[in-house]
Amino acid sequence: FFARPPFVLQEKCSDLKSKGPPVVYQLRPKKEKFGSLTRMTVGEKNPKKPNKTILLVGETGAGKSTLINALVNFTMGVQFEDGVWFQIIDEEKRSQTESQTSDVIVYDIFGFEDKTLPYSLTYSLTIIDTPGYGDTRGTEMDDSISERLLDLFQSEDGVNKIHAVGLVMKASENRLTDRQKYIFDSVVSLFGKDLEKSIVALITHSDGVTPKNALKALEIAKIECPRNGNNEPVHFLFNNQQRKERTEKNESCLETAWRTTERGMDELAAFLEKTAPEKLVVTTEVLRERNRLKACIQNLKERINEVELKQTEARQRQEVLEKHKKEMQNNENFSVEVLEIYKEKEYIKSGWWGLVFYSGTVCCTNCQENCHLDCRMAWYPGQCDVMKGGYCTSCTRKCRASDHVKENWRYVQKTRKVWQTSEDMKKKYEKNKSESQKQMSLLEHLQEEISQLAAKKSQLLGECYQRLVTLEQIALKAGSASTFVHLDFLIEKMKEEQNTEKVQKLEEMRKRVDEGTRVGSLYMQGKN
Repeated sequence: FFARPPFVLQEKCSDLKSKGPPVVYQLRPKKEKFGSLTRMTVGEKNPKKPNKTILLVGETGAGKSTLINALVNFTMGVQFEDGVWFQIIDEEKRSQTESQTSDVIVYDIFGFEDKTLPYSLTYSLTIIDTPGYGDTRGTEMDDSISERLLDLFQSEDGVNKIHAVGLVMKASENRLTDRQKYIFDSVVSLFGKDLEKSIVALITHSDGVTPKNALKALEIAKIECPRNGNNEPVHFLFNNQQRKERTEKNESCLETAWRTTERGMDELAAFLEKTAPEKLVVTTEVLRERNRLKACIQNLKERINEVELKQTEARQRQEVLEKHKKEMQNNENFSVEVLEIYKEKEYIKSGWWGLVFYSGTVCCTNCQENCHLDCRMAWYPGQCDVMKGGYCTSCTRKCRASDHVKENWRYVQKTRKVWQTSEDMKKKYEKNKSESQKQMSLLEHLQEEISQLAAKKSQLLGECYQRLVTLEQIALKAGSASTFVHLDFLIEKMKEEQNTEKVQKLEEMRKRVDEGTRVGSLYMQGKN
């Protein structure tokens, strides 16, 4: 069946797109959805044959679609002399709808390995395509890429090992813009240290000459990646003109361009051949930990705000009671207007996301807290990223997943003024207290509550501090633009706590966030 793949596929599983030359055919791969993801398959998998997996990431417009089509043609053994070109992605259609697509798509190319061709792979190929970073959809779309990848890496039908991460970029990149810094930062921060030797540059729109500017941009961005014999980041060159219509005048130029891509493909194939797969255990944990950190910080801010409001409430009551010391000494009952904090449910905008999952808030009904705002990937609370071992990593009591709901509302804190008698206040503070504690005065109860609230605030800050430390230990680049925002918040709060040691460590962590990340974070804020 695959004796000469291009010509068999013309009739069997592709549609004529253009008469060319080259004659362009649109492949009809088998399409299936699993979770939030899409898989496209050409050919039949042979479990006895080896498979290589490459993940492609990069900015919108870098040429990923053309590169994926080139990888497919190379895997099939298509040559310039065949005068044909197959595309698994309709590039024209993709360019028109790219601003709407949010899919992570897995392309499986099977059945062409070890065929008698001028050049041929000894393995089948899996290509993971991600949406482009840094387009007009904002950071919400960029964040969703990491959510989709986490879904892919931990799905039973997904991918659990990778041979290479291809950072797709144009050869024409002549300087590292704020946008490019943000994109590099976002991409690299997805991965754990287990993929440090797997990140390679795939340079598109190449004329075959060493792309000095693009490589310099990688150096400035401090991308951790393997080096070649010239101490350059490992990179492969590709031209994007394979399907361009050939004429008598341009055919020799297009053949030269084809050879550039052919050489790049040969070198990439050799790299994949000798590269051992990296299991995604650490990277999966990095993605989970980032989601937990984000949820933890969001919850932390709300809980700190609640603690600070309660501190204000307690101090106000303290001031009021100081004015009524004489009445208290005479055991008189009196009424005062005091501040009271309460929570209520506020409905939020929610709905289906990609027709697969729906967005909502995962809330703990015990703690009355928002554990994960805008949770998208989980159908049920137990599937949410903030859950670990059946328990929540975000809420105060670390309650069971079964104590949580995912709904289209969230808890909000509000304040109101109420009238209370001194007896009402006394009952409140004596509830669940020992006999000796019940003998304390109202002022003593309030002072105890203020001290407990201060300790609780310190504990909350300590939890988030530890999460940042853990992330820095396992992530390839912990100092992402989003982490940079968290660092500023934590440093500010730790200074209020006068925790000199942790402030110093956080500031050292911030120093390790290079200027590119700082500028990138400003770009990120400008997009939202």
